[in-house]
Amino acid sequence: MCKAEKCLYHRKLLEMKVKYLGETKIDKFKISLVFRSRMSLWMIRVMTILLIWSCFVHLVALGGMWGPRLLKGWPCWLSRHEFPMAAQEMASLPMKIALPPKRIYHNNGYLMVSCNGGLNQMRAAICDMVTIARYMNVTLIVPELDKASFWNDPSEFKDIFDVDHFITSLRDEVRILKEVPPRLRRRVELGVYHTMPPVSWSNMSYYQDQILPLVKKHKVLQLNKTDTRLANNELPVEVQKLRCRVNFNALRFTPKIEELGRRVVKILREKGPFLVLHLRYEMDMLAFSGCSHGCNRYEEEELTRMRYAYPWWKEKIINSELKRKEGLCPLTPEETALTLSALGIDRNVQIYIAAGEIYGGKRRLKALTDVFPNVVRKETLLDSSDLSFCKNRSSQMAALDYLISLESDIFVPTYYGNMAKVVEGHRRFLGFKKTIELKRKFLVDLIDEYYEGLLSWEVFSTRVKASHGTRMGGPKKRLVIPSKPKEEDYFYANPYECLQLLRESSGNSPEETM
Repeated sequence: MCKAEKCLYHRKLLEMKVKYLGETKIDKFKISLVFRSRMSLWMIRVMTILLIWSCFVHLVALGGMWGPRLLKGWPCWLSRHEFPMAAQEMASLPMKIALPPKRIYHNNGYLMVSCNGGLNQMRAAICDMVTIARYMNVTLIVPELDKASFWNDPSEFKDIFDVDHFITSLRDEVRILKEVPPRLRRRVELGVYHTMPPVSWSNMSYYQDQILPLVKKHKVLQLNKTDTRLANNELPVEVQKLRCRVNFNALRFTPKIEELGRRVVKILREKGPFLVLHLRYEMDMLAFSGCSHGCNRYEEEELTRMRYAYPWWKEKIINSELKRKEGLCPLTPEETALTLSALGIDRNVQIYIAAGEIYGGKRRLKALTDVFPNVVRKETLLDSSDLSFCKNRSSQMAALDYLISLESDIFVPTYYGNMAKVVEGHRRFLGFKKTIELKRKFLVDLIDEYYEGLLSWEVFSTRVKASHGTRMGGPKKRLVIPSKPKEEDYFYANPYECLQLLRESSGNSPEETM
């Protein structure tokens, strides 16, 4: 082979190698592109699946928080049993409640309040104090409860009411703190603040004109008596509605008390309808009022000694029979049994006693249990261990009775005290639930006539029913006596400004004329 042919041969061979190599690289590049496209597609699919799965888990979690309606109509296999880890996550998630926005205002100072009296007296006072703080533009410190009264109850606000709910639910109206800010704490500890009892039955102008300047001057003001310090009537509607909002929404009992109340109501409901009888026939009530009708001589002396033992009980010498005739005494168990029978209450109905220890014990209750055998108390429905947390805590016991009273089919108080009034008002707010307000003055006269043989049972029963036909907790206007606020109807027994049903009614209710 000549040199020229040899060169030509090598050139063709080189061209063939270059062509082969080029085609190989192109093929590899094409293969690489296909492979990368497939990998990207798989990555997109994986990421999409993970995203969908994440959204699904969050939806299930939200369904656990928002209730079964979110998952209504979903397949039955979407259950917590299929997703144990998701179920654990849902159980651990806190309930999220939309809070009202904070109200922004110039703070004029700090208001401390020391409540006095029993649970329901303090409850109404707290509602008043929140309202007063809001309209003075001051910061309210969580109220201090009475520990020096007859009951010597050491309970704090947080032991009875859900303090966090109280604070957050009202944040769009007033700023509430659990304690005085650190910069003022030392000052309060040293007692460098102004303290006073406000004037009873006052309107908002009294607090704006006389109390607010004291707050601005001293920065911290303590009101050391809080019962009935705000008027019943002639207040702006927005003031009355705020009192209702505090009472019916913000003042929620602790979860422990609420749960126990639900348990008692469930036990009662399983056996049918039930009536709550606020039988205010307790030793302290009888000693304070001087009502000893039906008591023996030893009991009368015991009640008198107790009355003299408490110096702040100002009335010492009391004519018991005269007071009874004026309708100022609680009905005795005997009088109560007769009245309930005359009203036509079924003898087999469950009667829950919402009260402390009845004076005279089973002996005095026998007149009631002989007529109504299904008489129960929280102590008979629950184990002692269930009530151990509120032993010797009368306010917590009263809170439990309050809850059960709200849920009863009928509520009957034998004395028109603070619990009777506040529960009556709350039951009106819940839809005018049946509450029988007994006419004690009328009843004791009628009962005496019956016992003396002057009336037959038919006449006695007819008169009792007729006199109470319009006293069942229905819509009515409050009685207003501007010059005698103690004698007019109590706001918390009938907060009609807050009752939608009353505003929609024609205003011709028979109770309005009473």
